[in-house]
Amino acid sequence: MVPAEIGDIVEFDGMLGKVEKINENSVIVDITINEDWNENEDFEKTVVNHKRYTIKK
Repeated sequence: MVPAEIGDIVEFDGMLGKVEKINENSVIVDITINEDWNENEDFEKTVVNHKRYTIKK
């Protein structure tokens, strides 16, 4: 598997996220790009293991 790069759009658990940082075993993604995300959510970013996403670009 090829890891995502900064700026890539990835899909995980039925959600999309824009990669902001790459770690050894995971990426940090911004999930505010999802249409159903709202400002009342508890978080704007999440960590996703490399094995748990697919790159959509």
